[in-house]
Amino acid sequence: MKPIRLVHAFLIVLCAVIGARAQTARPLPKPPTPTETANWKEQGRTLPTPELLQPTLDPALPAFVPRTDLEIAGHFKGASSDVLAVLTKNWIAAFQKFYPKVSFDLPPPYAGSLGAVELAKGGLDFVMVSRELRPADITEFRKNFSYDPTSLPISGGTYRHFGFLDALGVFVNQDNPLKQISFAQLDAILSTTHHRGGAAITTWGQLGLTGEWADKPIHVWGVKPWNGFEEFVRQRVLSVGDKRGEWRTDINFVETVFPVSPAVAKDRYAIGYAGLAYVGDGVKLLPLAAEESAPAVPPSYEDVARATYPLSRLVFVNLNKAPGKPLPPALAEFVRFIVSHEGQQVILDQKIFLPLRAEQTAVTRAALQ
Repeated sequence: MKPIRLVHAFLIVLCAVIGARAQTARPLPKPPTPTETANWKEQGRTLPTPELLQPTLDPALPAFVPRTDLEIAGHFKGASSDVLAVLTKNWIAAFQKFYPKVSFDLPPPYAGSLGAVELAKGGLDFVMVSRELRPADITEFRKNFSYDPTSLPISGGTYRHFGFLDALGVFVNQDNPLKQISFAQLDAILSTTHHRGGAAITTWGQLGLTGEWADKPIHVWGVKPWNGFEEFVRQRVLSVGDKRGEWRTDINFVETVFPVSPAVAKDRYAIGYAGLAYVGDGVKLLPLAAEESAPAVPPSYEDVARATYPLSRLVFVNLNKAPGKPLPPALAEFVRFIVSHEGQQVILDQKIFLPLRAEQTAVTRAALQ
């Protein structure tokens, strides 16, 4: 090989090494201060620096075609999580170009938890929430209306932006030889209910590890209920159908997600979960298989953006829609616009959240019929 080519090859390898180290050395987020939290409620959360990589829109997303068979007009009151305030205003502005006679109120405070409470009281037409609703919110809504709120996916979360619904990762200590893990195995490790059918797993040998690992206990780290992260894992991994999963009581529960990755990094026999924004050095993220027969998928940017990674997250619009009754036409059009090609382009233009794939929008469109 010629000297110039040798130098070129060396530089490529060097850049790859530096890039890998820079990624693992990315500083972890810190808990927000009370002042930051207060400011976010009034102004919306400060947008993060976009990822260098950006997704493309799914060409199968349907184009938005305005209705001409009736006049679309109305005034609606909504609420939003602090991380969705800007995006929701962008959606409203884009929608009003099609329907200028539709107006919206979206005042502060921006907090999904407060919006969910007001929706249950009947004071809102919609609330944008960057997570699943709390069980208590659903119970309160059901008490007042005798049916559940309608929660429809309208956007993907993010890949690893702190506070912006980052995808969730499962990780072990960097010395652990485990290559991947399934939802059934996680359910057997994390729950007492075992709705996925497996017996309890308490040692690394039960996951196939041998030698010094065979008889070593699995030390589990997780976030104390209730929390958006633990609720997401509970719903996606521990629960099956209408059977709600319950956590083991001997988990090392912490109040917030921030300490989980550092704890696993210090404990050779530990496993934990956290948003990708909170995963630091000393741990190894595991590819996940949602079903035993399915291939394990790593938490790569591409797999999260394509929604093939099993613990990618979703943004929801929550509505008061009585069973068998349609939404007001203008509100239904607003939701239909959001999950159209044009509505998902608004997400792409902001460069923070990830647009939905066409198959993900099918549930939302069907609910509007």
